[in-house]
Amino acid sequence: MTAIPHSNRISIRDFLARRGIQPKYERSGYGMYLSPLREERTPSFKVDYVRNLWYDFGLGEGGTLLTLVMRLERCDRYAAIRILSNGEIRQAGSTSLSSGIYERPAVGGPSPVVRPATVPALRVLSDAPLRHPALVGYLASRGIVPSVAAAFCREVRYEVNGCAFFAVGFRNDAGGWELRSARFKGGSSPKHITTIDNQSDTVIAFEGFMDFLAYLSLKYSERLRIDATVLNSVVNLPKAVPFISRHPVIHAFFDNDEAGRKATADLIRLCPRSEVIDQSHFYSGHKDINDYLIARIKGRTQKPSTQKNASETKAVQALRNNLQALKAETAEIEPPRRKGVKV
Repeated sequence: MTAIPHSNRISIRDFLARRGIQPKYERSGYGMYLSPLREERTPSFKVDYVRNLWYDFGLGEGGTLLTLVMRLERCDRYAAIRILSNGEIRQAGSTSLSSGIYERPAVGGPSPVVRPATVPALRVLSDAPLRHPALVGYLASRGIVPSVAAAFCREVRYEVNGCAFFAVGFRNDAGGWELRSARFKGGSSPKHITTIDNQSDTVIAFEGFMDFLAYLSLKYSERLRIDATVLNSVVNLPKAVPFISRHPVIHAFFDNDEAGRKATADLIRLCPRSEVIDQSHFYSGHKDINDYLIARIKGRTQKPSTQKNASETKAVQALRNNLQALKAETAEIEPPRRKGVKV
């Protein structure tokens, strides 16, 4: 009988987690993720925890961890096996779930064991002010005002399996980073929430940092006078409750999907002494506030120039002009002003 390749026994769930990729929501036996293979706003990447298989409904593709690594790294089977093998850390006798990978036994075989991690962890090398044209262009495509991005994000260099990459980085309270670029969505450990404490009695809450940046871009302001929290994943909501619940007024800007609605309901339940205001109806018809921002900008964009090589500076300036035109319309998504509180 042919042995099952070692890589096929590594948990896809743990593989993604070690790359900072968490499910948007989970059900019995499976989790739904934003696809790591493409840009999307509604989770359509399913990981079957029981069968240890993945399927991307948007692409109509799926398979084992080995095929996932082949797609992520754009390599053949043998290179994918080497990538997994090269990351293996052999520590005899290790029984820590936090540092190991769960290996599923064969039917009727011995009890499950924990093997040392075989997936190379993402390692942050450095961070610096945002300057790279590719990252500036990526943020512009998401409708983010450059000054807003510069105030809250960094250009992060990171390494996976000996290969260096760069991305837009948004730091969390535990020192980890949420990382985004046109080709990558993930983060570094530890995963945690991000809070901004201005000693206000009002807090605004978001699922992801792109929504937070979109909110500020709509306001055309890199300064925030009220408090804010970014979950960096709805699964982190319990971590945010101690900070959020101390505010009498909470404005929730969560996604217009099942996970977002559940997060809002949970927030209301977990913060009974606070007034929780669901702001998602202001961008109804859109997945989230960033999607709303992009749609509004596209609706106001003039016909593209026939000049083939327009400079990035002109593109960014055009974005600024579009957002400035939206400034008068953003009052509808701003939290209402309260006496003594500057929003």
